[in-house]
Amino acid sequence: MSGVIGSIMRTDFLSLDAAMPIRHAAGLLHANGQEAAPVLDEAGLLVGILTQKDCFRPAVQASYYQQWRGTVGEQMSSPVKTIEADADIVSAAEMFLAEPHRALPVLEGGQLVGMLRREDVLGRLLELG
Repeated sequence: MSGVIGSIMRTDFLSLDAAMPIRHAAGLLHANGQEAAPVLDEAGLLVGILTQKDCFRPAVQASYYQQWRGTVGEQMSSPVKTIEADADIVSAAEMFLAEPHRALPVLEGGQLVGMLRREDVLGRLLELG
């Protein structure tokens, strides 16, 4: 099997700011059908990741108190598991096997260049055979 994840990663993805209200971020994840979104600082560097699962605690609390509270920075996961753009498909599959994540930020030279979704890796493995 061959191929690198740079060939299947998504380059059109939602990114968030740590200061964004969590309610707004949860709405964006849902509206865009994304499992997760990278959180970037002012310089565009990856500082965290917000997943749909991360949004459940503030959503449940809002159901009790009738008000969403908090920011992306308070709910995001950090440090972030990442994968390099030149990693091979099998390595990516093994990483998804070992981790509960559904999406991983893809880095190249320390810069965020894409998002890799578990479903894309499975699709490529099916294509390859």
